[in-house]
Amino acid sequence: MDPAHLCELVKLEDSYWWHVAKRQLVLRLLKRFAAPPGRLVEGGIGSGRNLVEFRELGYTVTGFDVLPDAVDHVRARGVEDVHVHDLAEPWPVPPSSLRAVVLLDVLEHIEDPVRVLQHARSALDPSGAVVITVPAYPWLFSRWDEQLGHHRRYTVRELRRQAGQAGFRVTWLNHWNSFTLPAALAVRSWEKLFPRRTRPDFPQVSEVTNRLLLGAAAAERVWMDGPGVPAGLSLAGVLTR
Repeated sequence: MDPAHLCELVKLEDSYWWHVAKRQLVLRLLKRFAAPPGRLVEGGIGSGRNLVEFRELGYTVTGFDVLPDAVDHVRARGVEDVHVHDLAEPWPVPPSSLRAVVLLDVLEHIEDPVRVLQHARSALDPSGAVVITVPAYPWLFSRWDEQLGHHRRYTVRELRRQAGQAGFRVTWLNHWNSFTLPAALAVRSWEKLFPRRTRPDFPQVSEVTNRLLLGAAAAERVWMDGPGVPAGLSLAGVLTR
């Protein structure tokens, strides 16, 4: 992660709709598929806001990140069991010891995501679960993805393939963030026609718009429990052994 992006996360993860909506979805999935107590590992800890929530939910939390600044920041906010570690290397936790693993917008940054998933599987208790999110649609790959260090965007088929190759089964899978897909299509199309060098960031929104988008995300989560969401900018999944 670019240190400048970490600074942005520190400012936004508490209240910006995208971060809050994703966290609410993940908490819902954790309670459904791998409820606490137990040990949870998050790979790619960002500003640590998620780990704080996971701890409050009842997990014993551990975090790994390749960025020392992220680890220092998270320790400063009171989560001590966080470490600089490359997820592609064997994880420093006992086998079959984890109730849950959380990988939020992480796999797209990694050259060999199957290896990371294999390490997660080795560390996971047989009754536990891995909750992941990844960006969707390879045809949306753009300069924005390149600047964020993405190796790929995902199709449902590719995510299932990687999970299966690592020894997982996909227990639950949905698109999410469907309600901003039309706007994203317009913006990405414009950027491809008129490319410009800008730092990737989250568009600023008013407080009212932020609340409206959070409401849309809440409605989408209800839809996920029913017929499912057939399209969206991201994929969210639950993997089990």
